[in-house]
Amino acid sequence: MEHYFEKTAVRVSLVSIIWNLILSLFKFFAGVIAHSGAMVSDAVHSASDVFSSIVVVAGVKMASKESDKEHPFGHERLECVAAIVLSTVLAVTGLGIGYSAAGKLARGEYAAGVPGMLALVAAAVSIGVKEAMFWYTRHYAKKIDSSALMADAWHHRSDSLSSIGALIGIGGAIMGYPVMEPAASIVICGFIEKAALDIFKDAVDKMVDKSCNEQTEKELKECALGIAGVLQVDLLRTRMFGNKIYVEMEIGADKELSLGESHAIAEQVHDAIEEGWPKIKHILIHMNPV
Repeated sequence: MEHYFEKTAVRVSLVSIIWNLILSLFKFFAGVIAHSGAMVSDAVHSASDVFSSIVVVAGVKMASKESDKEHPFGHERLECVAAIVLSTVLAVTGLGIGYSAAGKLARGEYAAGVPGMLALVAAAVSIGVKEAMFWYTRHYAKKIDSSALMADAWHHRSDSLSSIGALIGIGGAIMGYPVMEPAASIVICGFIEKAALDIFKDAVDKMVDKSCNEQTEKELKECALGIAGVLQVDLLRTRMFGNKIYVEMEIGADKELSLGESHAIAEQVHDAIEEGWPKIKHILIHMNPV
């Protein structure tokens, strides 16, 4: 499972790096040829996304390391650190887009000539490619429950939104309304900041031992009570550790049972929960006499 998590995240990140490099070169040359400063800036934005994918690879590789003497519970939280770094980069990117757009509106510097149609085509291609990369990365981020990979997916979405702003601006300039580009960019900034905040909150929740949701805990109790010999669940504690779950459970059984019989019941509960929830890394079962 750990090997699959690392292998999947690295593969998706390498795909992102390759496509970002290709897309940034295409948009840069299209911007130069079509005399579009907006498209050249968008190309630089795509090139910067390579950094986010490298952070994902580094974070996932560190999080996938085996437990050791100094880290007996593993290194899963390092993946959350990578997600926090990426959410911060995403937030700064969004603020940069908004600040630049607001400055253009305030100074009236948005009219800088009429760009060529190639810039418009490049913006449309960029939107399509980055949206495809967003859905591709998001699919695997949800599949392996990776905060860092999900942050990278939203970085793709931010680039797509940036390209929408460029498309509106280039189209507006061609039609004689260049003010449309900074106005659209300010709206786009709000969407990017919302995504960055959601990613940051999710990563922090996984670092501060937040419990599982109520539905998961209810299902864990029902699983334990479904084992023959378990009379009651006295206590259940869960906590998120990166993308893994730790469980502590106290269950009640007949006090007349032998130690061996009680242990066998505890083993059955342990195995049933471990089999039903692959994300659970460790379970501690304590037996109480009833």
